[in-house]
Amino acid sequence: MRPRERREGGEQDLFRSRLDQVINMDHALAKLARTIDWGFLEEKFGAVYTDGSGRPPLPTRLMAGLAILKHTYNLSDEVVCEQWIENPYYQYFCGEEFFQHRLPLDRSSMTHWRNRMGEERLQALLQESLAVATKTGAMKPGDLARVKQPCRSS
Repeated sequence: MRPRERREGGEQDLFRSRLDQVINMDHALAKLARTIDWGFLEEKFGAVYTDGSGRPPLPTRLMAGLAILKHTYNLSDEVVCEQWIENPYYQYFCGEEFFQHRLPLDRSSMTHWRNRMGEERLQALLQESLAVATKTGAMKPGDLARVKQPCRSS
């Protein structure tokens, strides 16, 4: 079963502000989020899923976004999850429309997702996202000095 991807409905919630209305849309992560071809990633990563029973998969943009953030800022799974809860830019980057006060996954889901995707797909994801970031100016080439090789766990 493929993940159900979030689709921006553009609907207004009377009691909450949309993230794109409260964050600086010129922030590097906001620019990068608008530049990445999330539909392409959904298609590419969705191909590893098979129909069957079990829990529905988490949205590709959420999981790929967390993986990109984790490796870009050299964070552990725990820390990227903690920062996602507090950081509206992380949430916007991962496809949320409104600020969330709770992480929509268990931290161990990141490990399961990485295992399902495989090292080759994850390397391609990181290389593509870093190339897009430098090409669009969302990230300067000097920023890449702090990016480490992806690790398999945590």
